[in-house]
Amino acid sequence: MKKYKIFIACDSKNINFVKKIIKKTENKKLQIGYKFGLEFLNSKGGRDFISKFKNKITFGDFKLADIPNTCASTVKAVRDLKFNYLTIHISSGLNSLKAAKKVCGKTKLIGVTILTSLDNKSLKEIGYNKNVEKIVLEQAKLAKKAKLDAIVCSPMEVNIVKKVFDKEIITPGIRFSSKRDDQKRTLTPKQAYENGSDWLVIGRPITKGNITKNLKKLIDHLI
Repeated sequence: MKKYKIFIACDSKNINFVKKIIKKTENKKLQIGYKFGLEFLNSKGGRDFISKFKNKITFGDFKLADIPNTCASTVKAVRDLKFNYLTIHISSGLNSLKAAKKVCGKTKLIGVTILTSLDNKSLKEIGYNKNVEKIVLEQAKLAKKAKLDAIVCSPMEVNIVKKVFDKEIITPGIRFSSKRDDQKRTLTPKQAYENGSDWLVIGRPITKGNITKNLKKLIDHLI
């Protein structure tokens, strides 16, 4: 039976809470990885925790967005943590993507498209004159040109990305219901997989409240 792939977002500066998340989400029905975002990565003790975290699939969600030299230098600076996946904003540009890819070694470099908290109105406020779908398509083409290993996009753009990018697609913006929190472009886990997602990233729907009960809800939803 197919094992659905889920990255659990460990978005907290509380190491004891992160340990609780990890302990309560280990199971045999799903393939679980753990995503560590900026809040945890910049917390006191966060780096030390990651350095000792073994035999799990790890995702360093740094969302790098800088000039080529800085992106490459940062990738080098965290190579000792041996992340399986590491993120960079595709909007950093082709040269930054190539520079980071060149030094990432065995770590898979993931290109981040438009954040799931943004919609067309938000993009217009920033200064973009294209809609989400058109921008994500162009970003996917750039990711392919830079030979990135994976792409992060909302579940609503997976079909668009798959037209030009044939590697792993990772989708945040996963919700069990219409409650979106601060997200704008969301789908349910089943809808995301039906669209062609390889990995889902799920945080608050699992980690907020009763983790065991929330995980069971996810499994029942999928299996």
